[in-house]
Amino acid sequence: MTTVQAISKMGTAYVRKLREIKLKSGLPFMINVKELSTNQCYLEYPDGSIKLMAVSEASEMNVVRELSTTEANKLRHKLHFLPIAV
Repeated sequence: MTTVQAISKMGTAYVRKLREIKLKSGLPFMINVKELSTNQCYLEYPDGSIKLMAVSEASEMNVVRELSTTEANKLRHKLHFLPIAV
């Protein structure tokens, strides 16, 4: 394994651990994916819901829509996120 691969693997493990800590603490976890616009992200909540969010020009976070359970599960599967029991 190269140094870059090792660092990438450590970073991925850290993000997964941070997700677990935030959700178990009752806080939402921000998910950024390349497919979204630069002003959009997902917020995953401790109850398992995921909302698509957009930042307005006034720097306010607005809910675009809530993902269905199926969509949320597909996103978690794509990102290799395990369900978190809170």
